[in-house]
Amino acid sequence: MQPSIYIKNILKTLPNKPGVYQHIDKDGKIIYVGKAKDLSKRVASYFTKNHENGKTYVLVKKIADIKVIVTTNELEALLLENNLIKQHQPRYNVLLKDDKSYPWIVIRNERFPRIYSLRNPKKDGSEYFGPYPSGKVMKTVLELIKQLYNLRSCSLNLSKENIESGKHKICLEYHLGNCKGPCEGFQSEEEYNKEVSAARDLIKGNITLVKQILKEQMKAQAAELLFEDAQKTKEKVDLLERYQAKSTVVNTSITNVDVFSVYADTHFGYVNYLKIIEGMVVQAHTIELKKKMDESESELLELAIPEIRLLYKSKSKIIYTSHKVSLALPDAHITVPQRGDKKSLIELSLRNARYHRAERLKNIQIVDPERHTKRIMEQMKLDLRMPVEPVHIECFDNSNTQGTNPVAACVVFKNGKPSKADYRHFNIKTVVGPDDFASMEEVIYRRYSRLLKENEPLPQLIIIDGGKGQLSSSLKSLDKLGLRGQITIIGIAKKLEEIFFPGDPVPLYLDKRSETLKIIQHARNEAHRFGITHHRKKRQKGTIKSELENIAGIGPAAIKELIKKFKSVKGVKQASQTELEDVVGKAKTQKILTYFDPNNN
Repeated sequence: MQPSIYIKNILKTLPNKPGVYQHIDKDGKIIYVGKAKDLSKRVASYFTKNHENGKTYVLVKKIADIKVIVTTNELEALLLENNLIKQHQPRYNVLLKDDKSYPWIVIRNERFPRIYSLRNPKKDGSEYFGPYPSGKVMKTVLELIKQLYNLRSCSLNLSKENIESGKHKICLEYHLGNCKGPCEGFQSEEEYNKEVSAARDLIKGNITLVKQILKEQMKAQAAELLFEDAQKTKEKVDLLERYQAKSTVVNTSITNVDVFSVYADTHFGYVNYLKIIEGMVVQAHTIELKKKMDESESELLELAIPEIRLLYKSKSKIIYTSHKVSLALPDAHITVPQRGDKKSLIELSLRNARYHRAERLKNIQIVDPERHTKRIMEQMKLDLRMPVEPVHIECFDNSNTQGTNPVAACVVFKNGKPSKADYRHFNIKTVVGPDDFASMEEVIYRRYSRLLKENEPLPQLIIIDGGKGQLSSSLKSLDKLGLRGQITIIGIAKKLEEIFFPGDPVPLYLDKRSETLKIIQHARNEAHRFGITHHRKKRQKGTIKSELENIAGIGPAAIKELIKKFKSVKGVKQASQTELEDVVGKAKTQKILTYFDPNNN
């Protein structure tokens, strides 16, 4: 089935990442929720396959819009799919009933807490972790805890009075070494709780310390020649390293919370909203705000939060934000999480804000490439404080090896893209030795004196690969040509990606994700590649030429023919007498043979 142009454009911008997709009908209602390992491939499959199932065919016909939520991995996508299906009950989904809920791990609220799994959490003061969309992952965690820590599995009431009165007796688990016998007072509550605390860290995914302890234990066992024990410990370490369920485990204490994050560029801000109920994401939405007065991220959040809460009729009393805001909301407390599960929710929200921006920009690039180019040019003009947009950019780089065969390269970018037909090489003529400053001065003068002479258009931006020294040398040439002030010229130093402007001792540092910096880096890398390639060819030709020029009676024309035929000096050496005679004749062939083998007369 052929999708609409609108849907086609959405399909072109979907990421090759795991996540959840929502199919929406013309009335804005969610009609299907699905998960995917690769959102781009999975969603596109709805419109590229022939659907024999009539229900799927009808579903695809009704799709008017598609929204996606990017997740860290497939397990997280599975969890989120489950939450959204329960929340929205889409018409075309097989609804997941509560009695089919995923399992949780509980740390019981009791003296000498037990740790085990269950399906229906209760509000009894215990700690619940999950849900686990994979029972295998949950069992792995519980098995790890059992192997690492000696925690009880019995349901006895281990009150202080019961233990002191000797009401309980140790069981088989004690004799097997799986429990240290707190029921008879063989283990103190303090020692037991230390193990519970370590197990809690493991459940939450904080496994670095656990791995470190195990590795130390493994080394000690190996030193004592307990190789079987060391191998078992190594298997535990390997199991821990494969365990990656952290992103799917959320503490249920995070309930009825609104999460807001913002990602901004020069012109727009993208505010993402997540609704969290009992540790689960049940709603997600991103809005785009056009900046009017260069508003900060905090100001954008302050504008968006009331609007989104009104849209979703949210009454949550707890709000987590990515940036500090000065916003007074009745009966609501706003905080910026710094660590743990709350911080992870902010990071998830930011991922989706960034994805939404990338999707919008890709869509503009596909639907309106001129607008896309115009936006980038405007951004570069603003970032580099230019009077005009840098539609025509030229970038220069020097290349030499210990002062030999010095060359320079000029690459040209138009509308932010390489214009390879306009690339130029320069062989340095007036400079002796490895002098990058003088070489750059010569090349800039030759390039722009020629453009002026031939009445060719000048660039709006010149990029010099180098720091203050190369930039100053280039300015000397622009001064001689009377072009200083007519063209923006900058230097970029490789080490810290510092951008230097004439007369300004303080360099400019652009954001590493900046499109302006990416284009400058692309131009710099192209100039370096183009210059190195030319330099390598020149060096090779120089080696060949110097070797063959040493043969008396062999001139430039003969050398050219020999290289054309045999490709290298080695090829000439290995050629037979007949092959050489076919190229340069008998007399010159004899001279070549005598040169390479003086005994050949």
